Amino acid sequence: MKFNTPLVRGILIRRYKRFLADVLLDSGETVTAHCTNSGSMKTCIEEDAPVYLTPVNDPSRKTKFTWEMIYINNNWIGVNTSIPNMLAFQWVKEGVVKRLSGYTFVKREVKFGNSRFDVYAENENERCFIEVKNVTMKAGNFARFPDAVTTRGLKHLNTLAEVKKEGIRAVMLYVIQRMDVEAFGPAWDIDPRYAEALTEAHKQGVEIIPVQVKITPQGISYWRELPFEL
Repeated sequence: MKFNTPLVRGILIRRYKRFLADVLLDSGETVTAHCTNSGSMKTCIEEDAPVYLTPVNDPSRKTKFTWEMIYINNNWIGVNTSIPNMLAFQWVKEGVVKRLSGYTFVKREVKFGNSRFDVYAENENERCFIEVKNVTMKAGNFARFPDAVTTRGLKHLNTLAEVKKEGIRAVMLYVIQRMDVEAFGPAWDIDPRYAEALTEAHKQGVEIIPVQVKITPQGISYWRELPFEL
C-alpha cells in the first residue's frame, strides 16, 4: 500500500486526549494531528521523535493532519489503526498471505451473531471470518496485544469461537506495525482476560496469524509471518 499523498515530516511534541497529537513540522509550524489509536500506545510514544503525517483536505475536519508513523529504535512504527484493515482486505483479495489465499469472494465489515468482523471471505469449499488487530507494543523481542484492556477485543474472540463451532473458519489476524520484533504473543500483564480468551479460542480452532509489515514514509507492505507464543 502506497500513500496517495506525500507525507509531511515533523517532530512529536506530545500526544493527549487519546486522539490528538501536537507536532512541530520541519517547516517550523506547529500543528495538531488526529491520532486514530485509542489505546495507550505504550512503547510507541517518544516525545521529540521524528513522525510523519498525512495532510487532509476536508473542510469538515477540525484537524488537518492524520498521524501515520513514528521513528523509534531505528525503525518506523505505524500508529494509524485504520491501515491494518485496509491491508488485510487487500491481502486476502490478492492472496498475499499464503494461509489466507484462494478466496473468490471477499467483503469488509460482515456480521456474525452480535459481532461485526473486519473481513469475510469464501470460495466453493469454505467460509471464513477474519478479525484484524493493530499491534504496536513491544516487550523484549515480542510484539504484544493489547496495550490496554479491550472489552471489544474480548467480545470478538468469543464470537470467533462461536463461528468455529458452526463449522466456519475463524481467524485472528494481528498486523504488527513495527520491524524490531521477532515473535507475537498476548499481553498477559495488561489484559489477562483477553490472553486467556485467546488461548482458549485457539484450543477451539480459532487460527492465529501474526503478520509483520515493513513501514516507510512511502508506503506499508507485507513483510513476513511471525511465530507466536501463548
